[in-house]
Amino acid sequence: MSQSNMSIRINLNGRYLYLYSGSQLYGSYRIAIGKPSTPSPIGKWNVANKSILAGGTVYGTRWIGLSTDNYGIHGNNNTNAIGKAVSLGCIRMYNNDIENIFPLIALNTPVEILSGSQGSGYPLPEYKPKQNNPNKPYTPSPGKKIYVIKQGDTLWSIAQRHQTTVDIIISLNPSINPNLIYPGHLLYLP
Repeated sequence: MSQSNMSIRINLNGRYLYLYSGSQLYGSYRIAIGKPSTPSPIGKWNVANKSILAGGTVYGTRWIGLSTDNYGIHGNNNTNAIGKAVSLGCIRMYNNDIENIFPLIALNTPVEILSGSQGSGYPLPEYKPKQNNPNKPYTPSPGKKIYVIKQGDTLWSIAQRHQTTVDIIISLNPSINPNLIYPGHLLYLP
């Protein structure tokens, strides 16, 4: 079911798509962008159309069309393209990621595409997991670090690399579904 309070912000330089629910970061996703000869369109757009695709093509399994001619956010059939400047201007995502956010995105959802080079750069927004108690704001403890999930990561492999346990990672990230982690998502680590 689509949510009308969602918005999308895309950082071309950092090659991330950030999905917001209201003013809170809902998720971040690694993307591929337009190559230098066919750059992605910088500006403020809206979602103009959406389609479920059969897959097997460069467009992957989902299409979210923007209110600018022939550009959109879509899945892809080449996972090695993510993180690179390879498209004809569209924003490409892992199929799992776009399938995950597709039901949340309504028509007319605002989409802002930034070059990432404005001012001192486009900073990574602070990740604020959803809380069981909405009246108690989440404040990360000193010493916690943010980890961006990479392709092939599991919570177990992340815990092993960072000398912690899966239970501690889950406790630091109360909104995470341990069975559904995707490249580009953010985790707090001790």
